[in-house]
Amino acid sequence: MTDDGTAAAMAAMGPRLRAAREHRGATLSGVGRATGISLSTLSRIETGRRRPTLEVLLRLAKEYGVPLDELAGTETESGPRISTSQRFGDDKAVLPLTPYVGGLHAHKHVLPPVGEPSGRPRQISHDGYEWLCVLYGRLWLALGEQDLILTAGDVAEFDTRTAHGVANAGPGGPVEYLVMFGPQGERLRQRTPSGHGPGAR
Repeated sequence: MTDDGTAAAMAAMGPRLRAAREHRGATLSGVGRATGISLSTLSRIETGRRRPTLEVLLRLAKEYGVPLDELAGTETESGPRISTSQRFGDDKAVLPLTPYVGGLHAHKHVLPPVGEPSGRPRQISHDGYEWLCVLYGRLWLALGEQDLILTAGDVAEFDTRTAHGVANAGPGGPVEYLVMFGPQGERLRQRTPSGHGPGAR
């Protein structure tokens, strides 16, 4: 990586780390307790006032479930990257579909089968905007005071500052869904032509 490339990667480090934390729905204080990194250090790193050490980056990569090269923005462009899924405490598997953490990015989520839901999904809120599409199964989306059951083909989009949480609505098999997330509030832009067919003008 050139000196210019190194400088650019370091400049983008703070926003990448913030985006990774917010995608997990974690707070600075929560990450600090889990990693042993002080709240002031985390805050200064995210705002670009301090450069993280390798040890700090390794701790954060493990905490966020993100490969270190993606977190640092140093992944190579020599060919397509095959991402491995990450598993979280609720047995949810998450497969990254985009090579970057910062900016608009996509993941595929898989929730394991359940007999019956154990209770209303735990809700979180954070900066950003999310677009969600169910591929298979029945997904319970608790959005603010609303409770929505989404099935294959259903789409939901919302400001993630609204408290939200998901769970397998059960009973039956797993739930698979796609998530597009903009940590700075980025949204998808529709570019569909106004015509009625391939030959329309």
